[in-house]
Amino acid sequence: MPVFTRHTRVRASLDSVWEFHSSVDGLVALTPEVANLRIERVVDGDGRPADRDHLVPGTRVGVSVRPFGVGPRREWISVIVERTEEPGTRVFVDEMRDGPFPDWRHTHAFYADGAETLIRDRVEYELPATFGPLDRFSALGFEPVFRYRHRRTKEALE
Repeated sequence: MPVFTRHTRVRASLDSVWEFHSSVDGLVALTPEVANLRIERVVDGDGRPADRDHLVPGTRVGVSVRPFGVGPRREWISVIVERTEEPGTRVFVDEMRDGPFPDWRHTHAFYADGAETLIRDRVEYELPATFGPLDRFSALGFEPVFRYRHRRTKEALE
């Protein structure tokens, strides 16, 4: 399965970077406006409204996008499958359960380094069969998205 990784260093505390990234508001702030992201629902494993500020295992986040305002909205559901908070390290993992990728696992890892935080994103994914031989170029599409996410984190927190 292909893997995409990106990391950056932010001049901000681990706690502030963690708080920013591990909430629904963080997801919205880290998504380019051209995606026209809309949060459709945030529920727990039983379908009840979930805490939007602390995404914990079992939380299901339903979103839709309509890039550049063109075409129908595309929906997907991600589930938080892991959340770890240890001294100097914070991690959460989401998996796509319904959406454009047959397989998607995104590990968001954050490491304290003095007054700074190292952010490491790792995405394991499978492209739809329609991509065929273009699969080896797929990470090129992820790079600008994650560059944007990391730049927005710096702008918001530094």
